[in-house]
This record gives sequence, C-alpha cells and structure tokens, in this order.
Amino acid sequence: MDFLKKLQRQPEHIRKIILWVVVVLVGLGLSIWWIHSSYWRMKKFPKEEFIEKVKLPDFDKKLPSMEMLEFPEEELEKLREEMEKGEEKLE
Repeated sequence: MDFLKKLQRQPEHIRKIILWVVVVLVGLGLSIWWIHSSYWRMKKFPKEEFIEKVKLPDFDKKLPSMEMLEFPEEELEKLREEMEKGEEKLE
C-alpha cells in the first residue's frame, strides 16, 4: 500500500510516464509470448496429416488432353469476316 500512496503523491506527468512505461512493457511481454507460442504451434503442426485431410489435387499428374475442334474451312472464313466487320464497327 505504501507504494500506491507514493505513486499517488507523484505529479501527474510522472504518473503518465509510469503508466506508459508499464503499458509498453506489458505489451512487449505479451507480444514476445504470442510470437513464441505461435512459433511452437506452427512447428508442431502436422503438415502431412493436414494435406491428406484436405485432399489437395496432385499437380504432378498431367491433365487429359482435349481434342482440337475442327471447323470446316467455310465456317472459319465466315467467322473471320464477322470478326473483321466487328472491328470496323468499333473503329
């Protein structure tokens, strides 16, 4: 109790400095604790089990190839002409 009485007798600017020093120290302590516990949680995280449970697709496998669509030459010419007409309208 003597400590509190002594603190209460200090000028206001000294009490504010003490308050902010305590806040910063507590914040640093909590930050260090949080970083440390997060580091250990990530280190203990079962990566292989997680990947198996999520069932991510295997990207090493090749996708089945798709067949090329073949258009008759007449249809291709019609499509080219329509594209050219569309380009002319845009200009």
